[in-house]
Amino acid sequence: MRHGKKFNHLGRTADHRQAMLANMAISLIMHKRITTTLAKAKALKKYVEPLITRSKDDSTNSRRVVFSYLQNKEALKELFGVVAQKVGDRPGGYTRVIKLGSRLGDGADVAFIELVDFDENMLKTPKAEAKKTRRSRKSAPKAEAPAEEAPKAEEAPVEEAPKAEEAPVAEAPAEEAKAE
Repeated sequence: MRHGKKFNHLGRTADHRQAMLANMAISLIMHKRITTTLAKAKALKKYVEPLITRSKDDSTNSRRVVFSYLQNKEALKELFGVVAQKVGDRPGGYTRVIKLGSRLGDGADVAFIELVDFDENMLKTPKAEAKKTRRSRKSAPKAEAPAEEAPKAEEAPVEEAPKAEEAPVAEAPAEEAKAE
């Protein structure tokens, strides 16, 4: 019986699963976002978040522990350099899993997993600007703004109409002069 055992084996042996998760973690650290199945993304999240937490403390022991999981010097440099700098003040939740739907070939649920601080589209600064615009909208200015814009809209066609009539008259003599 599997009472209390929540670990997803992903249909692989322990060695295969360990190698696959290490390779996926290296790809995630190097590329900041990867696309995979939903089950693998969730398993990778549990695998890589403790490593990112370790990288916040840049000591020889932390580097050795993380290297025992990843076995890749370039990924280790990236993790302890760029990634650790960005997530230094974050208390956890370094990755985000977003579902993309199902794969055409076999119907597997596909998702992408990304490092939260490296996605420019979902950073906090644009959200703060959006909130400021919402706060500034009030019911009273909305009623005044259309009233001011309405007379301008009525005046504009009146001014444009005589100009439109004058322009063809001015062009007609020029065309007659070219014909002569």
